Amino acid sequence: MTDLTPHGSDTTAAGATRQQPGDVPHRNRTMLEQWGGVPGMVYMTLPVMAFVVANSLLGLNGAIVTAFAVALAVMAVRIIRRESVAPAVNGLLGVALAAGISWWTGSAKDYFLLGIWLSLAGAVLFTASVIVRRPLAGLVWNGVTGKGDTWRKDRICRFYYDIATLALAAVFAARFVVQQWLYDSDETGWLGFAKIAMGYPLLGLALLVVAWAARRSAHRLHTLSQPRSTTAPAQPRPHTRRHPQPNSHR
Repeated sequence: MTDLTPHGSDTTAAGATRQQPGDVPHRNRTMLEQWGGVPGMVYMTLPVMAFVVANSLLGLNGAIVTAFAVALAVMAVRIIRRESVAPAVNGLLGVALAAGISWWTGSAKDYFLLGIWLSLAGAVLFTASVIVRRPLAGLVWNGVTGKGDTWRKDRICRFYYDIATLALAAVFAARFVVQQWLYDSDETGWLGFAKIAMGYPLLGLALLVVAWAARRSAHRLHTLSQPRSTTAPAQPRPHTRRHPQPNSHR
């Protein structure tokens, strides 16, 4: 994000606590850092992989138990390593809901049903936000970073976030189309592969577009906030034609 503070201004409040060299402000942490980095992303894919493998070896009930066990193990590892457990808790809740649906219907492929319909809901929601001129990418990004809603008053800034929001909508739409097709084809194993492959990798690409939109918007707002020069341009000097002097004869 581009800093909107004019260069040279003193932004440190009197008596404010100075940051230590290794400190990372929470509001400046990237989405990847909040998920626990690359290991955190891997942890959250393990229950899905365990469910697919266990379903082929142990059947549905064994797959449900295995997915729960792996999700609990991930949480234990994060607690032992003193990492944030929020991603692990979210993953455990997701496993509980997905496994509950699968157990209720008695079909292993229904483990992925909740994610499929959530993808459709995400595609519709993000697209609708652009139509009503409230692009969710801009609302969420500026809400989390505390930048306010100044960007909404500028058509070009809103256009940047429209592109980012449509990129996210495309990711959710692609997930729904591919996984719904695999669901209808009873391809439980490929459903697990598609859920992992179309999860964080695709989302990461869409977030790059969001970051691009945020930088472009911040740069434009910074430019618009600069005072315009009031110095009048120099007027060209009038061209005077010099008349030739008559020759004097001595």
